[in-house]
Amino acid sequence: MKKIPYGRQQIDQDDINAVIETLQSDFLTQGPKVERFEEAFAQYVNAKYAVAVSNATTGLHISNMALGVKGGDRVITSPITFAASANASRFCGAEIWFADIDPETYLLDIKEVENLLKSKPKGFFKGIIPVDFAGLPVKLEEFKSLANKYNLWIIEDAAHAPGGYFIDSEGVKNECGNGKYADCAVFSFHPVKHIACGEGGMVTTNDKKIYELLKLYRSHGITKHNMSENHGDWFYEMQILGYNYRLTEMQAALGISQLAKNPQRVIKRNAIAEKYKKSFRNTDIKFQSLPIGTYNAHHLFVIEVKNRKGLYNYLKNHNIYAQIHYIPLHTLPYYKEMGYDDAHLPNAESYYKHCISLPMFPSLTDEEQEYVIQKVVKFVNG
Repeated sequence: MKKIPYGRQQIDQDDINAVIETLQSDFLTQGPKVERFEEAFAQYVNAKYAVAVSNATTGLHISNMALGVKGGDRVITSPITFAASANASRFCGAEIWFADIDPETYLLDIKEVENLLKSKPKGFFKGIIPVDFAGLPVKLEEFKSLANKYNLWIIEDAAHAPGGYFIDSEGVKNECGNGKYADCAVFSFHPVKHIACGEGGMVTTNDKKIYELLKLYRSHGITKHNMSENHGDWFYEMQILGYNYRLTEMQAALGISQLAKNPQRVIKRNAIAEKYKKSFRNTDIKFQSLPIGTYNAHHLFVIEVKNRKGLYNYLKNHNIYAQIHYIPLHTLPYYKEMGYDDAHLPNAESYYKHCISLPMFPSLTDEEQEYVIQKVVKFVNG
């Protein structure tokens, strides 16, 4: 069997044609394709506004900035996520406080967040960054209620979840990133994600003020709109200190093409997940639960086993390149040196000891998946 990675981009000829067409156009950056991509993505997730950025990390950074995060602020997030979820608030000088995960969903546990909030005076914390881990949506309606009570903002880290959704208490479908229960949501277009642009990201919001700030922070704080003076067509103003976090036209062209295919590819991801679940139900293998009223976009398919390292090496020896998502952030050297290793997060630490991500991507063939399942079950059953 040829090498099977845990994730793989799928680039078709029409994707290639879209990029070539853009390379032959007048614009390679700051042209019409970025705006088209933003409009299409906002429509896809049912949000009012979308801002394309160079990657999800920069999207998280300017989301924090647009919400006014500054030194001394305290932000709550999950320890089971990529480092950027926490780092983006640190870029602004904020302190990170980790709350434990739910051992069944692997998502930020709202009860643990509430306990943390209750343990400190009101106003001690400024915001929450829940993570739609592996593609499973956080039920943000519950977090929004908590945020309103404690006057907190919410940034949804939806990097894993374009195409995921949950049903709220009114029976309404809420797409990840639709902005109904979060101030901002951030998506990733890294090659192993649903929509592959090489690098890239998107921030969605329903708040026009936040939207305008995001656009300013993305491009040096420079604008030709709402200026205090105007000397001519060439004139512009730098109104705030911003960054160059722009997406190129080529990436946007690829993103538009990839986005159109995502609905069907999410269906395929779920079919792959169901096959895994059916194959593992009568074994000692544990996998992420699916709460009623949620639809998992399945960036990852994570299982827990007793001998994770043994399984990882066994699969590698059989040309299956699994991955581990993630090392708990509070145990990484940077955060340990800041004193976070004293955090009491038993569910996150237990999860890490046992978790392993199996191959999950739409072009995974039936033959490849059967091979993976066979090897996993054989190892687990001894």
